[in-house]
Amino acid sequence: MNEAIVEVVDLHKSFGELEVLKGIDMSVRRGEVVCIIGPSGSGKSTLLRCVNFLEEPNAGRIVVNGFEVTDPDVDIDRARRGIGMVFQAFNLFGHLSVLENLTIAQRKVLKRDRAEADAVARKNLEKVGLAEKAGAMPAQLSGGQQQRAAIARALSMDPAVMLFDEPTSALDPELVGDVLSVMRQLAEEGMTMLVVTHEMQFAREVADKVLFMDDGGIVEEGPPAQVIGEPRQQRTKGFLARVLNPTHVPVTGAET
Repeated sequence: MNEAIVEVVDLHKSFGELEVLKGIDMSVRRGEVVCIIGPSGSGKSTLLRCVNFLEEPNAGRIVVNGFEVTDPDVDIDRARRGIGMVFQAFNLFGHLSVLENLTIAQRKVLKRDRAEADAVARKNLEKVGLAEKAGAMPAQLSGGQQQRAAIARALSMDPAVMLFDEPTSALDPELVGDVLSVMRQLAEEGMTMLVVTHEMQFAREVADKVLFMDDGGIVEEGPPAQVIGEPRQQRTKGFLARVLNPTHVPVTGAET
């Protein structure tokens, strides 16, 4: 549990004149669940996309599972094999069945034969409660089922760390619980997880550490009982007052 599997040092990212990440330092230890909270536009999703090198940082150093992804000489495809990513949109291939969605990368990237890939896929579909949907097309699934299939697809690549970018933000409220239940189960099984979320109750119950981001920086970090329960920074207090007070509209929407 003491080994850092994700290390981010002095990370900067700009889009044109807009500086989105302003010197981020953070780490995630093996088996740890870290939730990142904060208002839309604070840089949370950009941080996650930099960790997976879907966005190239302007400066800084990122090491994931022993690979320095910011090294110009890194084999980024090999480095990404140890990183599972679940997006706001489900990103399933609409022309492939659920089972085929889970096996295509296994066969192309991990070079598994069809029988092994199918077995791994079916095991993970069972884990997320979709064993009976293997032959279905994505359009035949609810949003929550599609997101659970996306989680199973990521798990089928045997990742060392899972990144979740607002995995419930596109779901109807009644479907959110099923996805969070799967994520809770993964946490209980010891999966290392870095989660961008507005689900405060999930962060309270499941996270080992919570980071509050605002304006491109980490304002406050610590155990959920401290950051969410007894925040020290005024910006954290203001954000939580808006999100936790039911008379206010929760902060949701597209991230930078």
